[in-house]
Formats: sequence, structure tokens, C-alpha cells
Amino acid sequence: QIFYIPVYFYFLWLAVKSRSLFFFFNVNPKIESGGMLIESKKKILDLLPENLIPKTLFFNHPVSKDEIINAMESHSIHFPMIIKPDYGERGKRVEKIEDSVELAKYLDVNRLNIIIQEFINYPVELGIFYIRHPDKENGNITSIVKKKLLFIIGDGNSKVKDLIKQNPRALIQLKDLEKRHPDLMNLIPGKNERIELVSIANHCRGTTFMDGNDLISKSLSKVIDDIGKNIEGFFYGRFDIRCKSINDLNEGKNFKILELNGAKSEPAHIYHPGFSISQAYKVVFDHWNEIYKIAHINRKMGIPFPSFRVGWTAWKKYLHYSKLKG
Repeated sequence: QIFYIPVYFYFLWLAVKSRSLFFFFNVNPKIESGGMLIESKKKILDLLPENLIPKTLFFNHPVSKDEIINAMESHSIHFPMIIKPDYGERGKRVEKIEDSVELAKYLDVNRLNIIIQEFINYPVELGIFYIRHPDKENGNITSIVKKKLLFIIGDGNSKVKDLIKQNPRALIQLKDLEKRHPDLMNLIPGKNERIELVSIANHCRGTTFMDGNDLISKSLSKVIDDIGKNIEGFFYGRFDIRCKSINDLNEGKNFKILELNGAKSEPAHIYHPGFSISQAYKVVFDHWNEIYKIAHINRKMGIPFPSFRVGWTAWKKYLHYSKLKG
């Protein structure tokens, strides 16, 4: 949180220049609050071509386990699957569900509208940041983060819990892992056996974010640009993608877009271990400048900044969902 203090001040400076506290709504006019405060994941996915996203189902709360399972069967979605709140952020309440028992447990403690997605079991996960100015035909990739899920390697003698204690990054997640996977803790993996501890590629859940900007190429830029510029009212954000391989992604095949995040997206390669804080600030400020530019271009093209009342209503909605149980 300390890191973000200068970012907040920079945001306020841009708001003063814009004469609008909620100028960022204009960066992605077809996404609620531009994708900054509160936005439906399902509505964003609906903007994307169906063949590029996992099979996805939406359910209003309350919903029963049987209703979900019946809908899954009707749409050929099988366990394991991914469940997440329709309004959410930073991987909160996102889980990989293995069976109906785990589904029932999830529904017992979560009181939110949810979406179900088929689990995409591709080995490579990337966050690809894309920006296009509304008055330009083409956009650019500005950041790629490679996501390395949290795992431990067995030695043939030690329990999973003991191996976690020997891994500083995994140790931070120990309490959460004990709660989520109590049966796993006493397992003794074989020598050199890899045990994946977390299936959700989120920094807050222990995933290592690696600088992947070396993957930016003409072929990948064309694949992402062809997608981005055909999404109505979208100009700034990050595609979270799983693919079979980088080569396949460069050829535009064997990949799925898990999520598309808007204005609150981060160029997450800045979390690469050892990335300098001064360079991180430069990257973040550069991206906020792009929000400012895009918002003002859209304003000149006839999309007014939201009134304070509209922005304040969105802020209160965000606070409401943040406090809901789950």
C-alpha cells in the first residue's frame, strides 16, 4: 500500500487537470466505471468473441448447488471448474472447484452473484496489457507478465507442510493453504515430484510475476491488436490469457482469454523480483497518462465525463460489494 501513495497523488493531479474526479470512466466507455471501481466480469466477457473465452455461466445469488450442476451439464462444463464472484478483484473468492462437495462449501460461505468457467488446463498464463487511442486504427502491447504458480518440489521424505516452511514465498501462504487444503499438508511427495499449491495465478495468492516483455513481437502484437480493436468501447486494459505455448499464441491459436480487466489493470511485469521501484513508478505513471489521454480523446469525440453523482454511486456500489460476506 505504501507503494501506491505517490500513485494516488498522481491520480489526483490528473483529476484536477481533467476537472473531473471520475475522468477514468471514459477510458473504456462500454465497461462500468471504465473498469476501475466496479464492473461485471460477465458483461465484459460478453464483449469478447465467444470462441476466445472459456465456457461461462452467470448465477444470481442465491443459487443452489443442484441448479449450478444442472446448468454445467447442459453446457458441457465439467469438474474441475473455476468459480468467482461477478464483481471481484485481486483473485478474491476465486477458486478451482474439484467436485460437488467443494461447490457446496463455496456456496455456504459466499453471498455474491457468481460466474462459473470451464477450467482451461493450458500450461502458460500471461497478462498482456493493451492500449489503443480511440482516434487511431491500431493499438500496442505495453506490458507482458509471465505467471509462475506457487509450487514445491518433494524430496521423498518431507511432508508438504514442512516443504512449505522451507520456501519463503510459500510460507507466507501457509495459513491460507492449511485452510484450503488440510488433507494436502501431511502428504509426502516423491523425490522431485512437483506439487502445485495454488491454481489461481494471482500475486496475492503467491504466484510469481515475471517480466515477459521480451515476448512482445510483431506477430503477437497483431494477434492482440486484432482482438482489442474489435471490442466495442475498449481501449485500455489487460488480457489474462492461458495458452498451450507462446508459439501457438503468436499464431493466434490454442489460447483462451480468462478475463479482461479495464482501468484498474496493472502492467504487472513491474512485480518481477528485483524490478527497481523508480522504474516501476515510471511505468505506472506512463500508463496513467494513457488513461488521461484516452479519456480526453473520447470526450472530444462526444462522450462526456460522468457527473459526480454517477461516479459517487459507482463508488458506493464498490464499497457495498467489498463488504459483502464471502
